[in-house]
Amino acid sequence: MFESFLQGFGFLLRSSLQDGACGFVHTVTPYDPEVYKVLAVEMLQEAGVDLLVHSFVDDLTVKESAIHSVQLTTKSGRFSVSADLFIDTTGDADVAHLAGAPTEKGRPGDRKTQPMTSKFRMRGVDLKKVKEAILADPDNFYPKTPVKELPDLPLTAVQGFYSQWKEADLPINRDQVLFFAGPADDEVLVNMTRVQDLDGTDVEDLSRAEYEGRKQVLMVADFLKKWIPGFENAGISNVGAQIGIRETRRIVGLYTLQKEDVIAGRHFEDVICRSGYPIDIHSPSGKNVEVAWVSGDGAFDIPYRSLVPQTVKNLLVAGRCLSASHEAIATSRLTPSAMGTGQAAGTAAALCLNNGCAPADLDVSLLQEELVKDDVVLS
Repeated sequence: MFESFLQGFGFLLRSSLQDGACGFVHTVTPYDPEVYKVLAVEMLQEAGVDLLVHSFVDDLTVKESAIHSVQLTTKSGRFSVSADLFIDTTGDADVAHLAGAPTEKGRPGDRKTQPMTSKFRMRGVDLKKVKEAILADPDNFYPKTPVKELPDLPLTAVQGFYSQWKEADLPINRDQVLFFAGPADDEVLVNMTRVQDLDGTDVEDLSRAEYEGRKQVLMVADFLKKWIPGFENAGISNVGAQIGIRETRRIVGLYTLQKEDVIAGRHFEDVICRSGYPIDIHSPSGKNVEVAWVSGDGAFDIPYRSLVPQTVKNLLVAGRCLSASHEAIATSRLTPSAMGTGQAAGTAAALCLNNGCAPADLDVSLLQEELVKDDVVLS
């Protein structure tokens, strides 16, 4: 299905085989979000999923430490859905929280979270001029930028333009320009807005954040056009449907992934996916980004136990509400990890139902066997 979809819609992917220009990871793969939105729904339909958008869980019923049903609020009103097993991929651990499972939020002490960001796309960018600017003044960019190899690499990610950002002195609490190229030849995805000191689980804070994020989008776009070579004729082509949230609630699971696990590239017997992205903490209150690199072979394991909440018998989680410390969630929150934990949680749920066991009692070797059959890399 995927191959035919690519052929039928001309799905555009472009990947660098060496370090991306910002030096964080070895490959960067731009994709067309509008095509992905259709592809995702078609894959769900193919799998027999009953999809309900414009709905969310606002209450649930727990009996004997197990969720009996969840209440959905929709455009058609409220109704109840019962199941033997549930998976929480809300990002905010909404289901786990409502069920009474232990959760944490933000960093220890003040519970402040990483800032929210409104991402946006611009078209009409001359990426050749951007690359020339990097080559002409490499000290103005992130130190890990592969400047020597850049003439032979496609431009994938740009982190820097420090002097221009400092001189412009925008009222946004960050210290650099950051954007990603593609998938179109004149397109970039900008990751520069920063909305701090607001709670992504509070409706009033979220309402303020949406406005502030969109205001910053216009501000940043104007800055790029005036200050950055290659953006002179660029314009905003798309803004995220809602503000992006890096961190809110996360469960306290059977195991909590720690910073030390990540930077040591630790292996776990109950591994269900791996990640090669460093710890990447956008400061909850300052301008900087704190980075800690993964040692060893450059990847770390995410254990199955981090998907299993305490106290609730028939619940699994995936995505950025998994059990991890404030530092460890700063890497495991990213899209590849969310995809990996989502696949593992879905497979685990099916095995639990087939074997008549709770998630905490599942034989993880059976789960790993199924994941490997589906080409998941576990070692």
